[in-house]
Amino acid sequence: MLSERRLQVLRAIVQDYVGTEEPVGSKALTERHRLGVSPATVRNDMAALEDEGYIAQPHTSAGRIPTDKGYRLFVDKLAGVKPMTAPERRAIQNFLEGAVDLDDVVARTVRLLAQLTRQVAVVQYPSLTRSTVRHVELLSLAPARVMLVLITDTGRVEQRVVDCPAPFGEASLADLRARLNSRVANRRFADVPSLVEDLPEAFEHEDRGTVSTVLSTLLETLVEENEERLMIGGTANLTRFGHDFPLTIRPVLEALEEQVVLLKLLGEAQDPGVTVRIGHENAHEGLNSTSVVSVGYGSGGEAVAKLGVVGPTRMDYPGTMGAVRAVARYVGQILAES
Repeated sequence: MLSERRLQVLRAIVQDYVGTEEPVGSKALTERHRLGVSPATVRNDMAALEDEGYIAQPHTSAGRIPTDKGYRLFVDKLAGVKPMTAPERRAIQNFLEGAVDLDDVVARTVRLLAQLTRQVAVVQYPSLTRSTVRHVELLSLAPARVMLVLITDTGRVEQRVVDCPAPFGEASLADLRARLNSRVANRRFADVPSLVEDLPEAFEHEDRGTVSTVLSTLLETLVEENEERLMIGGTANLTRFGHDFPLTIRPVLEALEEQVVLLKLLGEAQDPGVTVRIGHENAHEGLNSTSVVSVGYGSGGEAVAKLGVVGPTRMDYPGTMGAVRAVARYVGQILAES
């Protein structure tokens, strides 16, 4: 275990390096921070921190910089989440409340996160598998063709055209719409299959094939595996940090183009708390020089998806964690009210 004084020295090194982009020396630390000890003692503490792998010396400098291990200890023990100011909170709320639909909410969230953190923003669309049915609409397009519209509690709308095995009249369609919504409205997607399995039996024999076809389309929509969608923005922000990435930012950009990689980075939506993955904690090699700060968002206190930012390991962790958490809270409120 590090002593309290060495933890303070590590905190000061991280703060100075993030703020100045320059390796930090013992003289600068004693001048900028009230550590209450001599430069010689600080040098000894820095030597101990280096021996234990929390800081390292770049080849071209006498100063030290934090390692992934040092940033991890800083985030876990030393960094509080920086709260947003009242004007910042109002600006977030006003910007997001102007959204007209779910796509607009996600697009505004990406733009806002990228601007607030000056990093790459990634927002996952609310997952169907973790959503609740708000309403199912059935519209007649032709005697044997129906439009199925599924509306979720998160504002997501899915449309499917159903080709029926036989003509289906307006009265029968209205009956199916009413019976279907009485069973599935405000129910979790996972519960829907068992709730509708005996529904065809409530209809005349000649209509059961069409009812079964409509229900099959509905169930297919609920369990589609390609439903995980992402929106990304602010990639150009990485060019500001060229010297933070060894050799080139190309591996980072290539990794960001892979949706599967990004979904793994954000982590499981069920984990609602702020998660920070630093450097080599990111399994994808192209992202070993980055950190990912993510958090779950959703309505009713339950996370239905994740959002977060990707940037260099030399980032303002307290500020980034605060921004990500605040934006997620407002997005959840908007979904709950939509």
